[in-house]
Amino acid sequence: MNVRSTTILGVRLKKKIALGGDGQITFGDMVLKQKAVKVRKFDSEKNEILGGFAGAAADALTLFSKFEEKLQEYNGQLQRSVVELAKEWRTDKYLRNLDALLALMDRRQSYLVSGDGNVVEPDGPVIAVGSGAGYAQAAASAFLSCKVTSPKEIVQRSLEITADICIYTNHQITILELK
Repeated sequence: MNVRSTTILGVRLKKKIALGGDGQITFGDMVLKQKAVKVRKFDSEKNEILGGFAGAAADALTLFSKFEEKLQEYNGQLQRSVVELAKEWRTDKYLRNLDALLALMDRRQSYLVSGDGNVVEPDGPVIAVGSGAGYAQAAASAFLSCKVTSPKEIVQRSLEITADICIYTNHQITILELK
C-alpha cells in the first residue's frame, strides 16, 4: 500500500511515549485541509494506548472504532486486540476494502497494522507510518542517538524536519503523550 497522505511518528523511552502526526489532508495533488487530527488516545480500564493513522480518514476512523471494540473485548490487551483487528480487517467483506495504515502503541509495545493482515512490531523504540515515515524515523533515530530524552520533543522535532522535506506532511502537528 503506497500511502501518500501524512506522517505519523511514535517514540518510546523508558515508560514515556509520544505519538504525533501532521494535519494535512490531500486529495491527489491538492491540499484539502491543514489542521486535521490523526492521532488519538484510547483508554481502557487496564491500559492507555495511543493510535494514529495514515490513509483515508473515514476508513481509519472506522478502523479505530473496530479497534476500540477489540480493546473492550480483550480487556485492554494491546497485542491481542491488534491481532484480532487485523484478522477481521483482512477477512471481512466490507472492512477489507478500507484504505489506511494504523500505528498503535502503549508503554511496552508498538504495532503497525494494515488491511492485508500485517501486524508488525518494530524492533526499536520508533514507529512511523505514512508518506513521510522514512524521514521521520530517520530524524527520530538521530535524536535518540544524540541522547534527547523526551519522546515528545523527539516527535515534535522529527515531524518538523519531515514537514520541511515531504510534500504530504505539514507543520500543523498534534502530539499526544503518556508519562
